[in-house]
Amino acid sequence: MILIVLLSPIMVLAAIAIKIESKGPVLFKQKRPGKDAKIFTIYKFRTMKVETEKDGKPLSDMERITKVGAFLRKMSIDELPQLFNILRGEMSFIGPRPLLVQYLEYYSPEQMRRHEVTPGISGWAQVNGRNAISWEEKFELDVWYVDNQSFFLDLKILWLTIYNVLSRRGINNSQDDTMPVFIGRTEESD
Repeated sequence: MILIVLLSPIMVLAAIAIKIESKGPVLFKQKRPGKDAKIFTIYKFRTMKVETEKDGKPLSDMERITKVGAFLRKMSIDELPQLFNILRGEMSFIGPRPLLVQYLEYYSPEQMRRHEVTPGISGWAQVNGRNAISWEEKFELDVWYVDNQSFFLDLKILWLTIYNVLSRRGINNSQDDTMPVFIGRTEESD
């Protein structure tokens, strides 16, 4: 609650900037799996145009990101509405990032272990590469966190999160997209 009150001026300015720059809602809402894969609605500031096509051609995520959205992402301001998810007990400050519901069917049993803890705004995978690492690396880091979770590890992740936000490290995977779609691992890809 204290952080919501303290950060409310930033959230109000972000909402105004989003509305001025492009049409559509201020908040992006999406279903995500939480602890024990229980589904909840995650809240973020919208950073992309509502339109998904231009001249009949689909736009990539990078083409849809607005100027305001790019700034919000670089500074991780787009994540601030998740403080309400924390207040509701659906998320924590630190834990594996909640991913898309459709990915659940592709997880190996080991990867599914990431749902043994409450998801977080930041996590071990985020401070060790964020979107610049592969899905396999991300899941290995998430499971490592599940096995090694502690108050001091959470403090380390919090410190590294602040450092990464200020240095703008690992935000996008490539020039084309924010992170490729996860389609699971097969025996052939091992």
